[in-house]
Parts: sequence; structure tokens; C-alpha cells
Amino acid sequence: MTIERISPLLLVSDLDRSITFYTQQLGFQLDFKYQDFYAGLTKDGHSIHLKIGKPVRQDLELLFATKHIESCYQELSGRQVNISQELQIMPYGKEFYITDPDGNTLAFVSIPSS
Repeated sequence: MTIERISPLLLVSDLDRSITFYTQQLGFQLDFKYQDFYAGLTKDGHSIHLKIGKPVRQDLELLFATKHIESCYQELSGRQVNISQELQIMPYGKEFYITDPDGNTLAFVSIPSS
């Protein structure tokens, strides 16, 4: 068995609002929208799926790793994005958190440059 891609699924209360957030604020592209309750989006070869449902609060829903954490933070700081944890240095690298319109927590963490 070979897995080519894993796509986390987020429950959202308003599909169109969430598609707008992920495409306009985070730069994802809409791959498909199925009727009025399901959508798939991609960015840089990675995908997420959105489905209408009652979001369940958890500590962290998605983690994005990047080599350019400072520029990512500056870019998102200039947009209408709710930054729930400012950029900070942790023992494993730098990180910051944002929340989407449904309160899903998205972490951005630094990865070492190769």
C-alpha cells in the first residue's frame, strides 16, 4: 500500500466563508466543491478538506511547517487573520497560531533549512 496524500478534514459551519478564508487569507486553491457541504483545497502540493458540520473545539487542528516562519508571520499579520499566539521561540523552533472563522486552531512552525 502506498499513500500519496493525507488530507485533514475540518468541520466548518459556513462552507463558502471557510473557502474564502482559506483561499484569500492563506493562499489555498479550491480544487472542488461538492454541492453545498464539502470542498477540497490545496496549497504547495498539500490538501485539506472542509465539510459542513458542528466544529468540535480541540487544542490544535492543523500544523503547517515552513522554512520561512518570519516572512509567513509578517504576511499573515498584514491580513485579516486572527493571530491567537504571536510568533515566539520554543525549544523546537519558532511558532505562531491563528484561528479560522470557525475557531479551528492552525499552527505555523519553523523547520530547519536544508
